Amino acid sequence: MKTIGLLGGMSWESTVSYYRALNEGVKARLGGLHSAKICLYSVDFAEIEPLQRSGDWEETARLLSIAARSVEAAGVDFLLIGTNTMHKVAPQIEDAISIPLLHIADATAERLLADGIDRVGLIGTRYTMEQDFYKGRMAERFGLDVRVPDADEQAVIHRVIFEELCQGVISDDSRDAFLAVIQRLYEAGAEAVILGCTEIALLVGPDDTGVPLYDTTRIHAEQAVERALTD
Repeated sequence: MKTIGLLGGMSWESTVSYYRALNEGVKARLGGLHSAKICLYSVDFAEIEPLQRSGDWEETARLLSIAARSVEAAGVDFLLIGTNTMHKVAPQIEDAISIPLLHIADATAERLLADGIDRVGLIGTRYTMEQDFYKGRMAERFGLDVRVPDADEQAVIHRVIFEELCQGVISDDSRDAFLAVIQRLYEAGAEAVILGCTEIALLVGPDDTGVPLYDTTRIHAEQAVERALTD
């Protein structure tokens, strides 16, 4: 079994989901007392979030590259960044290490195409919805038509992520607001909706809506398990 490197803590709430999904995936494949081999570097998100807010992506790249090199030095075989938003600096992190990086957008896009979906909605942080590092990659590399909510809906989603989900707060009102956005994306032509922030699956899931949802945390973890158990 290969050893999985994980950059987490952004937020730690969703990193818990990664840890669970990786171990459950290995146990499902191998049975018994098996669990995933993981080396986790969990950052202090209170140091990262202000840099996001101010647009200092160069500094976030520097900090996460240092963390990634520490994980690589521990002997891992490949790396996951346990957050959608910080794939904004994935190229800089890749340049800082010599092990493979499993990109969350690539894993999700591959799953969508395997399921025959090419027109998809995307919800996540404002950075992920507004900027091109995520949806542009999906469009250019995989030919996906990626659609995002309007500006007012983006503001609501972003606020809930940082003020509630990242702090472990689960609200029925916020769930209803997210489900309304998901439904509007679907009615506007999206065949499915990407839960493009690792915390969103803590709030909404397949049992809450008839719209197909793609949980990036679980998809990313499933790809990592496959890589870890493949020679």
